[in-house]
Amino acid sequence: MPNTYDLEGKSAIVTGAAKGIGRAIAELLLANGCQVTIWDANPAHLPGARSEVVDITQPGQVATAVAAWPDDRRIDVLVNDAGYLGRTSTFAAHPPADWRRIVEVNLLGTMQVTQAVVPIMVRQGGGRIINLGSLAGKEGLAGIVAYSAASAGIISFTKALGRELAQHHVFVNCVAPGPIDTDMIRDLGPEVVGQMVRDSPMGRLGDASEVAHLVAWLCTEASRFNTGAVFDMSGGRARY
Repeated sequence: MPNTYDLEGKSAIVTGAAKGIGRAIAELLLANGCQVTIWDANPAHLPGARSEVVDITQPGQVATAVAAWPDDRRIDVLVNDAGYLGRTSTFAAHPPADWRRIVEVNLLGTMQVTQAVVPIMVRQGGGRIINLGSLAGKEGLAGIVAYSAASAGIISFTKALGRELAQHHVFVNCVAPGPIDTDMIRDLGPEVVGQMVRDSPMGRLGDASEVAHLVAWLCTEASRFNTGAVFDMSGGRARY
């Protein structure tokens, strides 16, 4: 995809960018002139990017990372990509420790990082926050009930925070992908992946780079009238 985005001189934090969608986002932002810092619970090695080991479920680690942010560097963009799918099962059989972990990483982790970064964005006069949700959060999917609930929380969080911060020129949006061709999806097994492909009007999984391009556009001035919005990336599968 030849698209070019004017992000020269911008500075971004991307969580969960050691691999998958987050890495594709970090790579595209870098390629378009953005300074990228990766926060991930696992070490991330991406040439040109700064990488810090930050577990977003640990308030102390998030606070330390924000406190260490250089005073002369803006935070123009925050991409909350870190996520955890957890096991697939009926909710009745889902171990509480796992579904609590799903909510902790996906929803509470996103809120925790955002709360730490927002004061900086407000002080500097603006910024962009892009939260990665999911088609599951819009429609609710059997077998991943907790993940659906956490993703729905991210969507509502985005809408409410977008309204709250609009006056400060901090614009908050959500990208809600359907199945994307990542290790997390492939690990569900060929039968599940095959059904995902059959359920797609386009007959395929999405590509992480396609999600990255939508996120990059949301970081630019071209999207300056968008806030509190949810953008589908489902290949036509979303019903509303």
